[in-house]
Amino acid sequence: MTSASPSPAAGPGLDLPAVLDIEASGFGRDSYPVEVGFVLPDGQTYCTLIRPAPAWTHWDPAAEKIHRIPLETLFRHGRDVNEVAAQLNTRLQGLTIYCDGWAHDYVWLNVLFEAAGLTPSFKLDNLRALLTEQEAAFWGVVKKQVTTEMRLPRHRASSDAKILQSTLMRLRAPLTPRSRRLGSG
Repeated sequence: MTSASPSPAAGPGLDLPAVLDIEASGFGRDSYPVEVGFVLPDGQTYCTLIRPAPAWTHWDPAAEKIHRIPLETLFRHGRDVNEVAAQLNTRLQGLTIYCDGWAHDYVWLNVLFEAAGLTPSFKLDNLRALLTEQEAAFWGVVKKQVTTEMRLPRHRASSDAKILQSTLMRLRAPLTPRSRRLGSG
């Protein structure tokens, strides 16, 4: 897939980015991706668990408490790093995909692709680069509102990607009386 069209739900003239999120084994130096998910501009989603490569041994119980993915589940239901990297390359080829934790997600994506012996066919960029100063100022408030309304499981990769994309869509939507109140307080 080399391109995607804007979501009809986004409204006319609203270009949505492709958004990716990664859950990981921890935040330490030896951490690795355990789940990757994304949402495309047309609303298509992808999410998969990743079976740890043999050299991936770091496991932080605090990270597991956040994403609620037990290590045993990864070994039982996760896909091989080669399969995941190949699927990402096929589905994201030529796209720029955005994430909110670029410093971490960039590293974890590289860990995945290095283990698979592949090079990404897409570019990962920081979602912050898409925001105006005003959008950035309201990001946290609007994201909390969107998260509450969507009622998706938090800290799961594709759910978090949908929340990020929906937050951007909400920030860029024409002002309504409700959003005017949000900006005035």
